[in-house]
Amino acid sequence: MKVMRKFLAAVVRVWNLPFVKYAVITVAGIVLVGFVGENSLLAHLQNKYRIGQLADEIEVYTARYQDDMRQIHELNHNPKAMERIARERYFMKHDDEDIFVLSDDNREFQSIANDDETAE
Repeated sequence: MKVMRKFLAAVVRVWNLPFVKYAVITVAGIVLVGFVGENSLLAHLQNKYRIGQLADEIEVYTARYQDDMRQIHELNHNPKAMERIARERYFMKHDDEDIFVLSDDNREFQSIANDDETAE
């Protein structure tokens, strides 16, 4: 009990020193503004970082959009472009042509255990 009274007396003595109240309030304010809540400086920095990421994403999608618009314009004004795209992407061909597709994929060939020709 005596220890508690001594401790409280020391706290009151320190609290009554000049500028201690102001220092405590200032530190509490800095902690609240800097680290607590959705409007803190930490949240502000995280939002700035996210805005930067989204701006980069916008640049990528804008470039894709410009490329797609160029391709659409080319398809609308050049009939040979449609034929070229049909041949390259969809492997379409004329009746008298053969198409060979070469791939760079590293696929492992699966061996068939029996001689069943219909098994894939």
